[in-house]
Amino acid sequence: MYLVIVFLPLFSFISAALFGRFIGPEGAKRITTSCIAITFFLSCIAFYEVGLAGAPTYVTTITWMDSEMFHCSWGFLFDSLTVTMLCVVTCVSSLVHLYSTEYMGGDPHLPRFMSYLSLFTFFMLILVTADNFVQLFVGWEGVGLCSYLLINFWFARLQANKAAIKAMIVNRIGDFGLALGIFAVFTIFKSVDYATVFALAPTLVGQQITFLNMDFDAYTVICILLFVGSVGKSAQLGLHTWLPDAMEGPTPVSALIHAATMVTAGVFLLVRCSPLFEYAPTALVVVTVIGAMTAFFAATTGLLQNDLKRVIAYSTCSQLGYMVFACGLSNYAVGVFHLANHAFFKALLFLSAGSVIHAMADEQDMRKMGGLRRLVPYTYAMFVIGSLALMGFPFLTGFYSKDVILELAYAKYTVTGHFAHWLGTLAAFFTAFYSFRLIYLTFLSEPNGFKNVMVHAHDAPAAMALPLATLALGSMFTGYYTKDMIIGVGTDFWGNAIYTLPENMILLEAEFIPTSIKLVPVIFSITGAITSFLVYAYFSKELYQMKVSFVGRKIYTFLNRKWFFDKVYNEYIVQGALTFGYQTSYKAVDRGLIEMLGPYGISHSIYNTSMNISKMQSGYLYHYAFVMLLGVIAFTLTLSLSSFVDIRLYTQFIATGLLYLYFNF
Repeated sequence: MYLVIVFLPLFSFISAALFGRFIGPEGAKRITTSCIAITFFLSCIAFYEVGLAGAPTYVTTITWMDSEMFHCSWGFLFDSLTVTMLCVVTCVSSLVHLYSTEYMGGDPHLPRFMSYLSLFTFFMLILVTADNFVQLFVGWEGVGLCSYLLINFWFARLQANKAAIKAMIVNRIGDFGLALGIFAVFTIFKSVDYATVFALAPTLVGQQITFLNMDFDAYTVICILLFVGSVGKSAQLGLHTWLPDAMEGPTPVSALIHAATMVTAGVFLLVRCSPLFEYAPTALVVVTVIGAMTAFFAATTGLLQNDLKRVIAYSTCSQLGYMVFACGLSNYAVGVFHLANHAFFKALLFLSAGSVIHAMADEQDMRKMGGLRRLVPYTYAMFVIGSLALMGFPFLTGFYSKDVILELAYAKYTVTGHFAHWLGTLAAFFTAFYSFRLIYLTFLSEPNGFKNVMVHAHDAPAAMALPLATLALGSMFTGYYTKDMIIGVGTDFWGNAIYTLPENMILLEAEFIPTSIKLVPVIFSITGAITSFLVYAYFSKELYQMKVSFVGRKIYTFLNRKWFFDKVYNEYIVQGALTFGYQTSYKAVDRGLIEMLGPYGISHSIYNTSMNISKMQSGYLYHYAFVMLLGVIAFTLTLSLSSFVDIRLYTQFIATGLLYLYFNF
């Protein structure tokens, strides 16, 4: 059963990719959706057996690489962390498959699209079930490949091409860090298997490793390099720029890859490597600071975006920041809890956005919508549920995980803990603000779209409405019904899947922080939502005057242009690299040094010399006799003058003269 869970999506991909022309769009839809739904059902059984019944399972198939001390097998590890991720990935994937059958129903390349979705699911399952770092890297690169294919699905669109290439290149930076981290793991532990590495982790604390010709603590270097991989995949500050641009792909792609599953791979890596991070306090500080800054940055950037999907994309980036700094605070279980909860309401928001875009004839600008609550009431209800869960409204799913993260950050009683707490609290305010700004501009404001578009607007059909309803139930009830099992004090759900040092267990301390501190995130969220509604409903003129003022225009430009990250990267890094590549590498090295030493240098000179020497072979006897005579005279003079002149100097004079005569022949 466990191997079927992993390889059924691969069968689904092969069926749709190789035989899509024969089975047609209808057959591709049925096969792929059925396979992923069966995978989800089996994942639920695995969750019961492993997570609830406490029976972790290891499956080793064949040896992959075996060279001296390096040994790597195709093995699959099913523990509590794995089966939790399996349920999240396969649930969202099966719903996205079902949703895509209607959303992409008119696309002539539907079999190819469904095959890409199934291939992505397969690689994601490889990633979360791997029992060694090398196999994890296979899944890691696989989801990156599928991300490129899915973002670039409409390959005739220039923006889709650029977004896919950007996602691939930015992720390569993170993947390079992850690869270096895996190399460092093997250098220290002489193994890449989780079981071996994590068992040895407490015994090798204090080891030194040479990196960039300097000695560092081995665990710090390993964990920071692994975190670089997480930064790229989970779109943390610095390598986040690919995530908003990835919205150029079809909306189901955004829901599957860039909201619920692929971007959470970085968080999964941090949790999986908890036995290493626990012994690297410096790395944990770095993780906490980067995560908190990402949560704040993305929340402020989402305030003034006008593209419907881009706003939700920045909210994804912000929520990933919460998950990451929860791991940095050594509360990995809470990070996974927020990961699972976030998958439901973020997939709900993206699929609801797809329903709106579907109804509005592919329009994504919120300023060209408005008044849709009467035209698409079902989608409006789903959007409200998803937005309330996102902002952490009391007793919805997001409330039970996001507020716990902020409470734990405060209960850490360190500078980094309070830094993360207050940035996360401010991010909660901005999250609520842009969530209700999105709802107001899209559904509540006066209609502002084209008449011929508005009159044909329609609500979600059944194949799109059913996934929305399922995700809405998850967004409302999952957090409440699973909080005690996953993050409750004393729960044994995680077993050995997550390791935390005793001094880093602060879940009990978080229960005894002041009630006023506990209420601050909720108050900020509700205040942000009310402020957003009032400002856009009753103070739109004042808002406009503020925006066109000198200071307001600067702030609006700064936030709307995403803190100028793209501008800095393009003008100072990318342009610098391109200039170096053309002026130095191409003109000076390739066309200069290499060509002078190569085709236009030595070889060209030898060719010219041989051609000139060949001209001396005229075929006339008196020419040859003259040359022989010159040789005899030179030899005679050499013998006669050898007692008066240094023969070597005389030879050089003769050779120079002959060369001069030759080149001027």
